[in-house]
Amino acid sequence: MALNRDAIWAPCPTTTRGQATPLSADAKGQRIAYASNKSIFLRSIDHPSQSTQYTDHKTTTTVARFAPSGYYVASGDVSGTVREYNIISGRINDIAWDGDSQRIIAVGDGKQRFGHCITADSGNSVGEISGHSAVVNCVAIRQQRPLRAATGSDDTSIVFYHGAPFKFNTSLRGQHNNYIYGVGFSPDGANLVSVGADRKIWLYDGKSGELKTEIGKGEHKGSIFGVSWASDSKRLVTASADRTVKVWDVEAGKAVQSWEVGKGEASTIPHQQVGVVWPAGRSDGLIISLSLSGDLSYWVEGSEKPTQTIQGHQKSITAAQLSQSSSGGDTTLWTGSYEGRVCSWDVANGRGHSVEGQGHSNQIIGFAESLGSKSEIFSTAWDDTLRIIDPSAKQFLDVATTLSAQPKAVASVGQDFIAVITGTALQIYKNGSEVVTETPMKATPLALAATEGGEDTALVAIGDEDKILRLYSFDAKSSTLRPGKELTASTAPVTSLAFSPNRMYLAAGNSIGKILVYDVSDGKMVVDRWSAHTARVTSIAWNAASTHAASGGLDTNLFVWSMAAPGKRIKVINAHKDGVNGVFWSAQHGKIISVGADAAIKLWRVEL
Repeated sequence: MALNRDAIWAPCPTTTRGQATPLSADAKGQRIAYASNKSIFLRSIDHPSQSTQYTDHKTTTTVARFAPSGYYVASGDVSGTVREYNIISGRINDIAWDGDSQRIIAVGDGKQRFGHCITADSGNSVGEISGHSAVVNCVAIRQQRPLRAATGSDDTSIVFYHGAPFKFNTSLRGQHNNYIYGVGFSPDGANLVSVGADRKIWLYDGKSGELKTEIGKGEHKGSIFGVSWASDSKRLVTASADRTVKVWDVEAGKAVQSWEVGKGEASTIPHQQVGVVWPAGRSDGLIISLSLSGDLSYWVEGSEKPTQTIQGHQKSITAAQLSQSSSGGDTTLWTGSYEGRVCSWDVANGRGHSVEGQGHSNQIIGFAESLGSKSEIFSTAWDDTLRIIDPSAKQFLDVATTLSAQPKAVASVGQDFIAVITGTALQIYKNGSEVVTETPMKATPLALAATEGGEDTALVAIGDEDKILRLYSFDAKSSTLRPGKELTASTAPVTSLAFSPNRMYLAAGNSIGKILVYDVSDGKMVVDRWSAHTARVTSIAWNAASTHAASGGLDTNLFVWSMAAPGKRIKVINAHKDGVNGVFWSAQHGKIISVGADAAIKLWRVEL
């Protein structure tokens, strides 16, 4: 048996309102680099479903920058670490490379200093960043010799440095009257640009640092969070909180193209543009901008709308569901995250779309697919609502059912019936709105699973905090729930349940990492050797033949187990940083799909 990673569907960049989010592109214009949660992602521009993840940071990452050579990436986090080097005692806000890909300047919010310059290979000091009295937000290095560097700060000043080693040369004050969010040298080294919260764009001489002129006065109506040069050094692009992305002719000082994101929509805040990059080395002149919501928009001059928008999650994915097509194959993966965002993913190509409409406002707990004649997806969240998604439109319906308490899990229990467990009861809804039965629980329920039990009946399993696995039978005709066997073999609370597709087995994972498999017909335990997890089991999924199962846990690991040989297993260490929250076995594609706290979705090729 073998398990190999086939693809990573990357999350969106982490953004913060009122703060710039750096984006970086490699020299060939093939990939972008950005920070997301505690990871760094290098993502293909032309094939967004292809990406690489770097997971060695211990705290939340903030910035990633490609070296000019394209062979290295420097990344920083909130602890002040750039790669393995501790630069400052606080958050890293920005990083810049010199033209030789040998030196790095990192800046941010430190206690003793606001930045430092080091060699990339050894971490030795090759200069100092001084002259600021507040947090430094941005840095840029001139790629030609003589080397120059510039930093922008909350103290409204630009500091110009000569190097190497880099030393303070002059402080440029009076141009900006608010925080400075972006600086950048033109590719030919002739000009330096700065932008900030005062909505101004200033140009300076790239070699001497002397002030040249201001362009675009009064054009932007909100803070300018990002700026990037075109490879010809004649144009630059800016991204602003006014939801616009503008292309500027530097010599004329005028905007030659302007795009407004989310035009006409009632909610404007998610569409604030907080980052932008103009990748070099491309013939199509592509520009990529970042919204506060995490959406990456692709722009080409001459077009009025983005050529495509890349969507996904920014926070931990806490729930997922693999839906089935009418032909029996899986077509869509539905995912929900910590902040309440729901996305749909085409399993065939990895394209993600945010589900529109009035959705949830808190952590998503679970999904259930309707087994009735009408194709619907039900979702529950910690906003204590049960909502319905139209899969074809990828949109929430206007109706929402208010639950009596905070939900723990949700499952389909037959045609038109949905079961929801709360902290005290099991409730079964018809068509997602009408409660047909409510059964008090003997202990706090933690896990729920259901499968067909016969004509118009469903078998329901509930794992409780008292370590007991309780079985029930639901009769759809009479809308009654009858208690069945109580399985007491688990030595810890049951946290995850899954019926096998042939309805012969029930796998139950608990809070200490052990998985037990029961025979559904008589409740006897048939496997008790699946015990390699070292923390809570969060999800279990069976293959179509019911011969193998996959599991994920808070220990970050992913396992594949065999019914025929219970002692054998496949292990993937650190499958998801900070924990695996869901696993699914794609029958149509023969792959395992996993989701996790890193907000990423990963596909694994299985060889049994």
